[in-house]
Amino acid sequence: MNAIRSRHWGMIACIYCLLLLLSSCNTPVAPTITPTHNPLAYLTVRHQSQQAALPLGTLFELYRGHTDMVFGVAWAPDDKRVASASLDGTVQVWDAMTGNHVLIYRGHDGPVFSVRWSPNGQYIASAGYDHTVRVWDAATGKTLLVYRGHTALVSAASWSPDGKLIASGGDDGTVQVWEALTGKRLLTYQDHPGHVTSIEWSPDGNRLAIASDNGTVQVIDAHTGKLLLTYGDHRTGIWAISWSPDGNRIASGGGDNTVHIWNSTTGATLLIYRGHYSYIHAVAWSPDGKYVASGGYDRSVQVWNPNNGDILMEYHGHSDTIVDVAWSANSDDVASASFDKTVQVWLAA
Repeated sequence: MNAIRSRHWGMIACIYCLLLLLSSCNTPVAPTITPTHNPLAYLTVRHQSQQAALPLGTLFELYRGHTDMVFGVAWAPDDKRVASASLDGTVQVWDAMTGNHVLIYRGHDGPVFSVRWSPNGQYIASAGYDHTVRVWDAATGKTLLVYRGHTALVSAASWSPDGKLIASGGDDGTVQVWEALTGKRLLTYQDHPGHVTSIEWSPDGNRLAIASDNGTVQVIDAHTGKLLLTYGDHRTGIWAISWSPDGNRIASGGGDNTVHIWNSTTGATLLIYRGHYSYIHAVAWSPDGKYVASGGYDRSVQVWNPNNGDILMEYHGHSDTIVDVAWSANSDDVASASFDKTVQVWLAA
């Protein structure tokens, strides 16, 4: 296990150092880090060359159960539970209100990079370094299916909106679509030029957006594998993508310190958000479509308007890199996962 972690994180450390070197060429003023979680507190940041007083997100619950970096986080559809995936090899499920453990899933042999609830809330899919995607009972932790179609670590897995299919991708460069409860493979997409870092279904279930460390996002037909468009306006690798709830736009963020909003049909760039001063690893569109949350190596999560790029709120509760963010179904709360081994739930509305 230690050898696996050392080899994998050594590679990431090298990439991170390179990105910091590149980003040092552009030095915007960093936001002030404020350790408190006072709902009346404000901080001043420099955003798009303007000073703005921003409310801080207010800490609601802090989950401390993982013994290593937390890499993925997801809300149950009913907002009652939160699941998190970690390099400690576990997926942990928490009561969203109290922070108490509901269960700990130990099915993977090695680090777990992604966790997602099924749309009906009955199942969880998790993806890991052991080249597998595992589907398991969200109430009992019983493993229902182990999908072994990949030949390298699996970095991302995503349920179709109807809950019948799962798409997965990873370092073997493929995207595979399979029946969620049988493991039958329906599609293998092999024309992605790079490691797959993130994959998400369109809200109508007809398209897949696939992000890569080569700096592109591809949108394909989820049923035929036909390439529909390639978005390439980022300068470096892309590590996070999220569809708008209406399916018309995609948000993507990565190593060039920006989040791009672009048309999911034409690929036209609509907006570039420049609120972060370092590498971005997390992007999530709120279910009501009003906000985007983004986070990364500057240890902040920023909530902003995807229509005009105005920043609305920042959260500074973590002491290390933000790796994933997820909105509650009611768009009031955000859960964020970090290298600091915690999951934090905070009020964003």
